[in-house]
Amino acid sequence: MPQGRVYLNGNSLGPLPRAARERLHQVIDEEWGQHIVGGWNAAGWVDLPQRVGDKIGRLIGAAQGQVVVSDSTSINILKLLHAALSWHPERQIVLLEEHAFPTDNYMAQGLRQLRPELELRPLPAAQISAALDDSVAAVLVSHINYRSGERLDLPGIQAQANKRGIPIVWDLAHSAGAVPLELDGWGVDYAVGCGYKFLNGGPGAPAFAYVAQRHQAQLHPLLSGWFGHARPFAFEPDYQPAADINRLQVGTPPILSMSALDAALDVFEAQSIAQLWQQSCALFDRLIHTLEADPVFRECELLTPRAPEARGSQLSLRHPEAYAICRALAAGDVIADYREPGILRLGLAPAYLSADEIDQAAAVLLRILREQRWRDPAFQTRLKVT
Repeated sequence: MPQGRVYLNGNSLGPLPRAARERLHQVIDEEWGQHIVGGWNAAGWVDLPQRVGDKIGRLIGAAQGQVVVSDSTSINILKLLHAALSWHPERQIVLLEEHAFPTDNYMAQGLRQLRPELELRPLPAAQISAALDDSVAAVLVSHINYRSGERLDLPGIQAQANKRGIPIVWDLAHSAGAVPLELDGWGVDYAVGCGYKFLNGGPGAPAFAYVAQRHQAQLHPLLSGWFGHARPFAFEPDYQPAADINRLQVGTPPILSMSALDAALDVFEAQSIAQLWQQSCALFDRLIHTLEADPVFRECELLTPRAPEARGSQLSLRHPEAYAICRALAAGDVIADYREPGILRLGLAPAYLSADEIDQAAAVLLRILREQRWRDPAFQTRLKVT
């Protein structure tokens, strides 16, 4: 981590683990550099998608053989939502989360070009549960909202859906590596998530897809690429899906980025998700207590629920000048991020954040508010990536 910098943006892009840097050097210099194409066998590249998937499985409560690392979160949403729609082909209603991360609903809109009869029904997250009835074909929803940090009752909603035989695709982008999950125990059907937030896999790291074992034999991939074939190197003319979770693979795995993610996941061997979550709760309480002790903080609206069971590992604030405040924080060596409309997000990743850093971040934010440093024209200019 850059010296003296407080990083509160791990919910957008995790920092570089030492193990990932070392692994990339190894892959480039030894595996690719020395083995060249032989690395697929000698270095085990061909098995990385499921091997890394099983590592993620241990973090989200999934037994072996139910998680594969492949493609991006967006592509995996397309794959699994298409799979979910095969359950009730006579139904047309797809429930969506109204304020989900945009790519989720974009992918559903794209899928409708193949299934124009579908009715996409965006709802506030709190209304999803009440809308589960026998007219619903499938549901696509986030476990933790990317803007507010609000957490849905995944076990309760899934149990209700299971009673009615309605498949749900859960977006775990802000959950995996941040909060305790028990996908097998909660009866989850499908889930997706990215590798570059709390999992620290690096910019553009590949995503993961979870398919419960009971559904894998009936999963017919929309994207039938050669790495999802039962015998990829038989080079047969017709597609035959792999017998297991590997049928969700499509093209050649990105070995460099997948190797970085593989090494980054070793961070979680030192502490369990349950331990990290306890530390995250302590950081949240410390931060909000310090901020609310200063009257100037009344300018901000707290969006994140206070109850630990109702939120993820972040603290989100609304302020009319949130973007400029975010830029001013960066100038003060506190890295947060901004989301429309007017939301400042402070990510709390206890694997690398200390109580002292939380105090430093709070002091900088309060000083910016008190002195209105956000008025500086330099902080008002919008960058291309916010």
